[in-house]
Amino acid sequence: MPLAGHAQQTLTTTAVPATTDSLLSRAITTASGLRYAIRQPGSGTPAQPGDRVTVHYTGLLAADGRIFDTSVQQGGPLKVKAGRGVVIKGFDEALLLLPAGSRARIWIPAALAYGPKGRLDPDDEAGKRYLIPPDADLIFELEVLKVK
Repeated sequence: MPLAGHAQQTLTTTAVPATTDSLLSRAITTASGLRYAIRQPGSGTPAQPGDRVTVHYTGLLAADGRIFDTSVQQGGPLKVKAGRGVVIKGFDEALLLLPAGSRARIWIPAALAYGPKGRLDPDDEAGKRYLIPPDADLIFELEVLKVK
C-alpha cells in the first residue's frame, strides 16, 4: 500500500550492464563489496539496525538489465526492519547507508544476493526456471521514503 502523498511509480532507471554504467564510475565500494552511488542525497541519519525503513525499489539483473522485481508490482513500498536479515545481505547493508529522501543505485555482488542457489521463479510450476540465475550480480534503484 503506498504512503499518502507518494505516487506509485517505477523508479527511473536505465537498463544497462554494470560494465557500461556511468554511475558506477563514481560509486563508493564498501568493505563487503557492495557498491552504491547517490542520485539524490537524503536528510537526517541513516537507519540503525532494527529501525523500520520504507523504501521503493526496482531490481535488475546486472548482466542484461532485465527488471526482476519492483515495489510497485508488490502493491507499494517495502517496509522492513533494517539490519535484521529479512532481505538479502546487500539490500540490508544499503538500507543502513541511506537516510530518508535518498535515491541511489546499488550494485550487489552475487555473494551478497542469492549466491550459487539463485532464486527460482515462484510462478514456474515445474520449478526449473530462475527468476534470478545462480551467481547473478544485481542492481537496485532505491528511494528511501521513511526511516523510523
